[in-house]
Amino acid sequence: MATDNKDSISYANLSPQLNKVPACTRTIHLMGIAGTAMASLAGMLKQKGFSVSGSDQNIYPPMSHFLNQISIPVLRGYKPENLHPAPDLVVVGNVITKLNPEAIELARLGIPYVSLPQALHFFAMKGKKSIVIAGTHGKTTTCAIVSWILEQGGLDPSFMIGGIPLNFGNNFKLGRGPYFVIEGDEYDTAFFDKGPKFLHYSPWVTVLTSIEFDHADIYRDLDHVRQSFQKLIHLIPPDGLLIANHDDPIVMAEVKFARCPVITYSLESDGDWKASDITVQEDFTFLRARNRDGGTVEIKTPLYGRHNVSNLLSTLPLSGFLGIEAKNLLKGLETFQGVKRRQEIKGEAEGILVLDDFAHHPTAVRETIQAVKEKYRHRRLVAAFEPRSNSSRRNVFQEQYASSFDGADLIMIPEPPMKDTIPVEERFSSAGLVEDLNRKGLKALYFPDTTLLLEEILRQSRAGDVVLFMSNGSFDNLPSNFLKRLEDS
Repeated sequence: MATDNKDSISYANLSPQLNKVPACTRTIHLMGIAGTAMASLAGMLKQKGFSVSGSDQNIYPPMSHFLNQISIPVLRGYKPENLHPAPDLVVVGNVITKLNPEAIELARLGIPYVSLPQALHFFAMKGKKSIVIAGTHGKTTTCAIVSWILEQGGLDPSFMIGGIPLNFGNNFKLGRGPYFVIEGDEYDTAFFDKGPKFLHYSPWVTVLTSIEFDHADIYRDLDHVRQSFQKLIHLIPPDGLLIANHDDPIVMAEVKFARCPVITYSLESDGDWKASDITVQEDFTFLRARNRDGGTVEIKTPLYGRHNVSNLLSTLPLSGFLGIEAKNLLKGLETFQGVKRRQEIKGEAEGILVLDDFAHHPTAVRETIQAVKEKYRHRRLVAAFEPRSNSSRRNVFQEQYASSFDGADLIMIPEPPMKDTIPVEERFSSAGLVEDLNRKGLKALYFPDTTLLLEEILRQSRAGDVVLFMSNGSFDNLPSNFLKRLEDS
């Protein structure tokens, strides 16, 4: 598990032999433990009998609650003393820079260290066949659906998911079956390994949902993103399978170079599996899917939105490849309850339905708004969006966001948080987006902070509304605070 990344050696004068797991490991410290994936790894390690601790700067629900429930001590802030007494191994999250106080102390003490993907591969994925769910969009939901279908098929899967699937109530599981389902993130691995995480997961089957430019803080342009996915595709062995979204032209351009069989799915184009007759009703979405051999499947699912229908189509060829019976596949799709913070219903009060969603990329914002508007077509849609991700706080998507809110009746956008970390010439402008939306005839409001946004959204909301909050962070707990204020009124 050694790395040949020169930066990891030169910055601290370390031997590459330190970048591995010692055989006698008993105590493990996770730097950046409150991230979804890191918290899941912490739970896995504790379940395997290790003594686990962690540290983080920003700790908020749901991961803060999860870590508390499984009794893993979390130290607030990064301090050299957090590594005293010295653990046997440190797992370094990708939020950690080489100038982090704990990273400097890690180097000084010479404690063995690994990245999150390395730790996952070593402690949890060894001996399993990995099913990697990759793509710019839809990874979390698709990963959760696949895991639930495998569970329904009696395959007792292991998994790690970038959100909490409601069917399991947990975003990781160490099953006894032969498969490990994992969300394949294209974001970088660690400060000492700038390659994407998914290159560590030895994919046997890969689902590729989409390829778009994202993560502007680490990728130069779309071609740079494509290079990472090319490497992933090349890793799939000839006896594996690549399941690809036929509707995405960039995906289809890349899958030509796969060394394994490729099966496609689609909503619009002519994939090997194609959906038709999609009907969204109050509680369920109904659709028909057919394959090239003429076989058809009638599907009933509580998921809604074309992006989610596209995601679930990928499970059809996967189920066939793994030998899952059709009745178990259909039961899994019908009983899938969704994922926290993915069009999640937080509650309803005063006749106002409150939804919480993780959408942050312009495409995800657009698809989420369209899905919610179609589902609740007779209700006014109020959309509050926080530009919080490393990409959305930059102006790289400034113009694209202006086309993402067309289905909303009222739009509220606060000033981006942590804007001082972005160079002035690269910063996203919330006020500028609001001006663009108003010029298009949409009703949009700008707020310098979330406190003022909360007060205004309480003032403007009325019975019958659907209020949709979108952010890849906590959004200062606005969804919960808004609902509570409604309930207390």
